[in-house]
Amino acid sequence: MLKTLATGHRRSCLPSNKLISSKLSISTNISPLARTEAWSIQSAHSVSARSSTNRFFSPRLFSQTGSRMGAHAGAEDATRPAPDQALLDIAEYVHHPKFDNPELAYETARLCLIDTLGCGLEALRFPECARLLGPVVDGTIVPNGTRVPGTSYELDPIRGAFNIGTMIRWLDYNDCFLAAEWGHPSDNLGSILAVADWLSRTAAGGSGGGKVFKMRDVLTCMIQAHEIQGGLALENSFNRVGLDHVVLVKVASAAMVSKLLGLTKEQTVDVISQAFVDGQSLRTYRHAPNTGSRKSWAAGDACSRAVNLALLVQKGEMGYPTVLSAKTWGFYDVLFGKKPFKFQRPYTSYIMENVLFKISYPAEFHAQTAVECAHILHNKLKALGKSSDDIERVSIRTQEAAIRIIDKQGPLHNFADRDHTIQYMVAIPLIFGRLTTEDYTDAIAADPRIDPLRAKISCVEDAKFSAEYHAPDKRSIGNAITITLKDGTTLDEVEIEYPVGHKRRREEGKPLLEAKFKRHTEPHYSKAQIEKILEAVSDQKKLESMDVHTFMDLWVKA
Repeated sequence: MLKTLATGHRRSCLPSNKLISSKLSISTNISPLARTEAWSIQSAHSVSARSSTNRFFSPRLFSQTGSRMGAHAGAEDATRPAPDQALLDIAEYVHHPKFDNPELAYETARLCLIDTLGCGLEALRFPECARLLGPVVDGTIVPNGTRVPGTSYELDPIRGAFNIGTMIRWLDYNDCFLAAEWGHPSDNLGSILAVADWLSRTAAGGSGGGKVFKMRDVLTCMIQAHEIQGGLALENSFNRVGLDHVVLVKVASAAMVSKLLGLTKEQTVDVISQAFVDGQSLRTYRHAPNTGSRKSWAAGDACSRAVNLALLVQKGEMGYPTVLSAKTWGFYDVLFGKKPFKFQRPYTSYIMENVLFKISYPAEFHAQTAVECAHILHNKLKALGKSSDDIERVSIRTQEAAIRIIDKQGPLHNFADRDHTIQYMVAIPLIFGRLTTEDYTDAIAADPRIDPLRAKISCVEDAKFSAEYHAPDKRSIGNAITITLKDGTTLDEVEIEYPVGHKRRREEGKPLLEAKFKRHTEPHYSKAQIEKILEAVSDQKKLESMDVHTFMDLWVKA
């Protein structure tokens, strides 16, 4: 007899008694229908056990407890259902990707790779980041371990994912994609590089077999991780229910690690379900009055959890097929306002092709064009023989998302607070004509001109900016600034819709992106080592053909 195994787009038939893999547990090695039968037997025993236990509780107490816990009338149906379609669609894409414009996607992924690693290197210059890195136990060296760029660490893949993911995100300077949910898809490189490097070193060393991955495999995983995270973000706002966007890093990373580990499509579904059932981070640490440094390592944490969950499933740990849709206990009911996910488009390579690079300024992306406007206005003030001291008030027209995330007044307590405040990010270039990572430090923030100027800066939502922010054919991040001086003069408003780094300004941004990368590598390596790195990353074909562990060796610092 044949039984049906559901997939995202088709059904394949397997003999009901045929194992997919003799190494897998009952939860992952048989068809869903056979799995249902197995769990039905177990459920019968569980019901019996519960019935026996219930004799010790009063009916009234049990009824009240059941009501509080959301119990249903009658016994719950323990039939194991088919997985949620959203899980199946992701798993199908993981195993059978189709890209819209492969040439553009891979070229953009290369730029994203070097920009992301450069941001990680820059973060190492900040002690607050560097002290969180390394092994859990000092001095631990893992055989065939993941190498962490800019360091001499050799770590297990879970800790390696945390290290790389944390340094990538620390300065809020890597790429970005903005939609109903916000995020930084290159955060997933933390898990992708850590696992690909570890597996490649293990295979190359002759222990455990496996595949020696090429950098093209890494770029492919980057494209797919971007697509999964961004695809879920297009129509689904996690921030509106108080959840941080790193839930999507965990989901996308878990999916791609399952691919690197060589798991089956069914196991990939299980891994993704584990990512959704896992406890999700709150946005508390991104908003006043609690803004803090956890926002800088939250993505690293998500990367490490994704790797751990995928490795557990590889060992036979089961999944949860209706983790999203289960009544009362599922993700939708518990965490998403009882609303199912919506999807704008199928998974392809749209997100990577339209990703935003932070090139000009290390600023939260909704403020990028505002900072550029402020820089222009600084030069106008200078040409008039004026300075920030002559400013009476500053008005910013911006998008609704910026109002919600970065419009803040009052005391700013730390680096993380400052780089998520539009008033601070605009005040700095108006005063100094620049905005660098150092400008968020306590030393610069102590300048007595900054806080009085911040207090003069107000924001108002522009409905057009908000609408075009979400428009698929635009995806602009517009800001406009008007300055009124103390003598009553009002300077002409400066408006910018698209930041450098947007797809519409990609060619303008490429040389600046490369300059940013060189600037970030120079403090860490000798001239000879930098030349080797540049030679490897500048040629698309050469990069794609490199073994991952050979590529990672280029970034080791003794």
